Amino acid sequence: MQTNFAPRQLKDPRTAEVEKILRTCVHCGLCTATCPTYVLLGDERDSPRGRIYLMKDMFERGARATPALQRHIDRCLSCLSCMTTCPSGVDYMHLVDGARAHIESTGRRSLKERAVRRLLASVLPHPRRFRLALAAARLARPFLGLVRRVAPKEVVAMLELAPASLTRRAAYAGPGTAATTVERRKRVILLAGCAQQVLRPEINDATIRLLARHGVDVVVAANADCCGALVHHMGREAAALAMARRNVDAWTKVMDKGASIDAVIVNASGCGTTVKDYGHMLKGDAAYAARAARIAGMTRDITEFLAGYDMGPPKRWSSLRVAYHSACSMQHGQCINEEPRKLLRNAGFSVVEVPEGHLCCGSAGTYNILQPEIARQLRDRKASNIKSVRPDMVASGNIGCITQLGAAMDIPIGHTVELLDWAYGGPVPRGLEDLAQSVHDVPEPRPLIPMR
Repeated sequence: MQTNFAPRQLKDPRTAEVEKILRTCVHCGLCTATCPTYVLLGDERDSPRGRIYLMKDMFERGARATPALQRHIDRCLSCLSCMTTCPSGVDYMHLVDGARAHIESTGRRSLKERAVRRLLASVLPHPRRFRLALAAARLARPFLGLVRRVAPKEVVAMLELAPASLTRRAAYAGPGTAATTVERRKRVILLAGCAQQVLRPEINDATIRLLARHGVDVVVAANADCCGALVHHMGREAAALAMARRNVDAWTKVMDKGASIDAVIVNASGCGTTVKDYGHMLKGDAAYAARAARIAGMTRDITEFLAGYDMGPPKRWSSLRVAYHSACSMQHGQCINEEPRKLLRNAGFSVVEVPEGHLCCGSAGTYNILQPEIARQLRDRKASNIKSVRPDMVASGNIGCITQLGAAMDIPIGHTVELLDWAYGGPVPRGLEDLAQSVHDVPEPRPLIPMR
């Protein structure tokens, strides 16, 4: 792609990076076939190639974001399916991240849009606030019909996504260390996360049980919070970098205590994609660049980490059919494909593939709130494809997808690590109780040393 940046513009490192990315694109258009919004809307401006042209014009002119550009960039899910498809290796992720930051600083949004985005950024990354917000949503649910008639679409989407009841808190909430009761093989740090802690705390519990059962000590570091992905994808760059620095500080403190750390484990693939990008996000910060790059390099999705283990035979066998929904941040963001499927098969499950598995379910962080109409179409399309393979249950590696799809299906859905934990001696995952009769040979799981 030909670019027309002035020499003075290219002195700025970010602009130079943008130009390098743009020049990689060869206009081939292969990305359009795998872009969810283009597949739905058929508008070139809602395809990666079209958005690249819009971003190119904005960056070259150094101009404010126009309403048209803002609308089409807002519709991008950042699913990164285009990057998997692209034969030229266009780094669309960092290009659109930069565009979102530019839009946030130069664009003009309505009062309603600003209020909704500020609310999401102030609540979702903070577990205590999020729990209180969900409690308030429960009180409003009986009036959902009225809310649909009078409230903004974003508020309606929030209420529709809110669970009907709140779950218990995680058994291993941390900070502290959950120590294995068998011979210690490794020691890892677990990102406890933010929204996941509230929506499905059992995922962290299952992760810790499964790792501890296989000789891994799990540390939940003090002062480590949201990875920053939620605000990062809304263009709130300063807030995202502050969260990244906080986590780097917290995890570095654990690493500096002397006991070796083998990996940073993330069990929400959206978070994993962001933590693995800390090296890039903080490369311009001399105080953090080296530490952030080190942490990014040792970050692993839980299935990626377990794939290197001989898990041994499962404690429970079943003939259950599992439709594996690969989150976009898993298959496109982290290029992790076979590991979760192999782990599920080795655990005794029959894994079935979902048609159009490359297309997003519409969750995409806060997308299903900010763009509810498109998100709903993608959700229903994904749910229909899942139902077509007639599974007993669905497995996914991302809490956003689990929440999004759970509202559209009567098929039980859980996290991949919950199913693995169940197969290797843990409890039946929430929502899958009716399937318990399909498994056999159930021993008592070994107890863990409580967090200290």
